[in-house]
Amino acid sequence: MKNLRMYSVLLGLSLVMACNKTSDDTTDEPSTLIDKSANLLTTGKSANDILSNEKFTKMKVEIAFVSGFRPTQETINEFVAYLKAHTFKENIEMVFTELPSPEKESLSIEELADLETKNRTVYNEDETLGVYIYFADAPSDDDNEDENLVTLGAVYRNTTMVIHEANIRRLAGFNTFISVADVEIATINHEFGHLFGLVNLGSPPINDHEDEAAENHCDISGCLMRAELQFGGSSGKSSALTTKNELKSSCSLSGKSLMKMLETNVSKGVMNAVPLDSECILDLQSNGGR
Repeated sequence: MKNLRMYSVLLGLSLVMACNKTSDDTTDEPSTLIDKSANLLTTGKSANDILSNEKFTKMKVEIAFVSGFRPTQETINEFVAYLKAHTFKENIEMVFTELPSPEKESLSIEELADLETKNRTVYNEDETLGVYIYFADAPSDDDNEDENLVTLGAVYRNTTMVIHEANIRRLAGFNTFISVADVEIATINHEFGHLFGLVNLGSPPINDHEDEAAENHCDISGCLMRAELQFGGSSGKSSALTTKNELKSSCSLSGKSLMKMLETNVSKGVMNAVPLDSECILDLQSNGGR
């Protein structure tokens, strides 16, 4: 009887230890790492993935914004409509991430990339393509007020863009007929046009309409991708990354030029968002878009 009791105690201890060991082993299992490499390519590299449903049937857009600088709901609604008009993505999810200010007077592309690395949560996963858009409270370090160069937005990776919201709000305040949403919509749609691969940045032109003086931009008057809207861009086509792995913007959208286009539209009684021209739409359709 004594031996039987001792056996029971030992058996009970063995079961407890076995359960504890199983629990610990489960806890110690390494978590699945996110493969970010497909979202860290040069601008335009994911044009077909964005436009078509061949590889990704869903798009998840992370709207990261500094507290107090969230885009208007009108802008988000128009942006989603823009995506659905030119891609075959019907399942588009918007995720909003509020962030503290980086407390910078201006932001370089390298600093923006560091912020993205620190804060971005949405990446490609299974059939979902991830996009990251950062609404900043600081201007670009390329801005030059003396020369009236003010950047509204820029792209520097295949699924990444920055919108300088502080500049947008300031410029929109100069014209009572142009709202913050008007400037936001034109800016975000223009920059996303480059993620679509426009112009000759991943979606090859069917007919020649790329401006000779400002590559990756359209030479057709009135087009959203018009060359006159850009200043400062990259020195080489599709070169958002240099050989030294230093980031470079493929486009910097000029506030002065965009405001001029919007003011011209207002004077003509045109209040709708600036559209893509027929040549840009043809390029998108040839690369898997609508």
